[in-house]
Amino acid sequence: MKQRRTAWTTLARLFSGWLLGLLILLIGPALAAATDLKVSDVVLEPCPAGDQGTQPELARPSGASCWALRGVVVNPGAKPVMDTDVFGLILDSSGEPVLPNRTRVGSIGDVPPGRSNFALRLAVPAGTPGPLGTRSVKARGFSSPVRTRAGIDDELLPLEEALEPQ
Repeated sequence: MKQRRTAWTTLARLFSGWLLGLLILLIGPALAAATDLKVSDVVLEPCPAGDQGTQPELARPSGASCWALRGVVVNPGAKPVMDTDVFGLILDSSGEPVLPNRTRVGSIGDVPPGRSNFALRLAVPAGTPGPLGTRSVKARGFSSPVRTRAGIDDELLPLEEALEPQ
């Protein structure tokens, strides 16, 4: 009799553990649900001459050049959208992708409710025929943080520092 109870207890524990795991898989993503945001007024231009991304001492044909992707992102919700990434195609003058196999072009961090200007840097291979263009630019963020955040005392690399939206 004791052996039978142990078998049922073990089976019940396995089932409850499996059920709990299933609930975590189903409910967990909903806690940090992704939100699509509209992007408009997109402009792609060379980084300003004084910007740290231009790296004039490294300018050479085999390097990369700094471009600034600027625009407006609209968060229609009442709460901020966190850890927002920008996606899109960057095209050269012939319409070919400049960054093949890469549609995520960067992160713009947290987006408050309403309209916000954004700007991010792109490293484009030097010698890419311009003018450059964009297609299908959109943004997606989350209802809660999904990345580790830099602390107040954490040092950022020069290219990780914010680019002024203008």
